[in-house]
Amino acid sequence: MPFDLKDFGVLGGLLAIIVFLSVSTSTFLTQQNLVNVLDQTVVIGLLAVGATICIISGVFDLSASANLAISAIAGVYFTQHFGVALGFVLALITGAALGAITGSIIVFTRVHSFIGSLATSIIFRGIAVVLTGGAIVAPLASQSEAFRVWTSPVVGGITAGTVLFVVAIVVFGLLLARTTYGRRVYAVGGNIEAARLGGVRTGLMHISAFAISGLCAAAAGMVLASRAGSAQPAMATGYELTAIAAVVIGGTSIMGGTGAVWRTAVGVVLLTIIANGFNLLGWNTTYQQVVTGGLILVAVAADSLIFQRLKRK
Repeated sequence: MPFDLKDFGVLGGLLAIIVFLSVSTSTFLTQQNLVNVLDQTVVIGLLAVGATICIISGVFDLSASANLAISAIAGVYFTQHFGVALGFVLALITGAALGAITGSIIVFTRVHSFIGSLATSIIFRGIAVVLTGGAIVAPLASQSEAFRVWTSPVVGGITAGTVLFVVAIVVFGLLLARTTYGRRVYAVGGNIEAARLGGVRTGLMHISAFAISGLCAAAAGMVLASRAGSAQPAMATGYELTAIAAVVIGGTSIMGGTGAVWRTAVGVVLLTIIANGFNLLGWNTTYQQVVTGGLILVAVAADSLIFQRLKRK
């Protein structure tokens, strides 16, 4: 996708905050802090990658964090029986399947994705409670060390979880920007009726978008479970809203049809650095919510103005 005003806006905002914190603190540019910032982007970032594909295609996935929880719980159970590696793979399959189920329900019932995914989110949380009895589940004692693989440093202190996030950015970024599938995602989000008349199976595209979101949610769930050494039904509650905020701040249009995964990555980093800056400067973190809300409002207002201007042309 070519650069536009949104690209420069989000990049300029990120650069300004980096410069401010570099001048204001002596610890921001230290290796330990930068590695910590990158590690903090992983869970929200993975959720945001999936949310980006959904929003570009014209739908919202509010079931992502519940999918994360149930996939992580399933991943722990699979790990207990089949080992860490296969447990992770089966968790990803579980997340993708749950995402596809959510997408199928929304497509075939024609309910709005906001309401449909909210309903499946409640269902998934309920299933997670049923599976665990409301308790915390953990891998076997002999598997604990291997289960924490995503917290392990790989290069320069950067964790395996961060590497996983970068891989997701590259893979799904290229999927959107360089493939026929990606062009169809943009087409469906931009004008679903025109895409349908052009031969695109719009329902299938939406189901696949939810499946990818579920896949990313499962990956995020396994990273979060790896950090804690366990999983439980209430994990990551509300994370999907932060992920959507990062997508919007990154410049992806909530109207659908425009956006990019790399922009979302910048949005995630921006939100994480803001939180990191409040901690380093010792500021009251209550105001962090005000700043985040203001950024979202500005991003949505700018998106609305651009959309209205394009409609008049």
